[in-house]
Amino acid sequence: MREIVFDTETTGVNPASGDRMVEIGCIELVNRVETGRHFHAYFNPERSMPSEAEAVHGLSAIFLSDKPRFHEKAEELLLFIGDSPLVAHNAGFDFSFLNAELERCGRDPVCLSRMICTLVMARGKHPGAKHSLDALCSRFGVDRSQRVKHGALLDAQLLSQVYVELTGGRQIGLGLVADAGVRADSAAATAGDPARRPVRPPRPHAASVEELQKHAQFVAGLTEPLWQRFGSSAGVSVH
Repeated sequence: MREIVFDTETTGVNPASGDRMVEIGCIELVNRVETGRHFHAYFNPERSMPSEAEAVHGLSAIFLSDKPRFHEKAEELLLFIGDSPLVAHNAGFDFSFLNAELERCGRDPVCLSRMICTLVMARGKHPGAKHSLDALCSRFGVDRSQRVKHGALLDAQLLSQVYVELTGGRQIGLGLVADAGVRADSAAATAGDPARRPVRPPRPHAASVEELQKHAQFVAGLTEPLWQRFGSSAGVSVH
């Protein structure tokens, strides 16, 4: 199963009042394992950057002034996300900005049925606890030492690890789920036919002559071992 974990940075909190998306980062997961493929882009919002927003993500209007407009990268972004489910933290926020930008350039919005919200998942699993991305990273032992400011790609990478933990843990990444079906099919195929079962040669476990000699030398060097003291008092001979 392919899923896309993504995060956005913006000029504010309300796309309806003119706030714009200025960064998006997407991480590809297949069967809850990162594939190494990602999409990342900065956008020129064609407006000023409020100081409050810049303090969060560190993206100034000057830095963004030579970046592409959203419509220039929309096709590339849509090709990357395809029709996969989209995972985000407080996903309603990110979806609102993504769809506002798509609508602005005449594209169809992303259907909300594709939305997976890790904030909702975390609240369901750990009611009453803190559910920020930082708090979840601490809870699950995800290294966030590089997260000085918010950044869409870094936050998507952190969230992908948190999402794996929320959906079953890192053992998924070991391929246990994928391999289980193969092992089950193999077991079913051989269970009724002993001739088809693999023959494994016995593995030797006896100590070698050299190992027995070293052990005897070690025991001979012990001073008043406990088994001699208590064994003799109980009339038991220990060898």
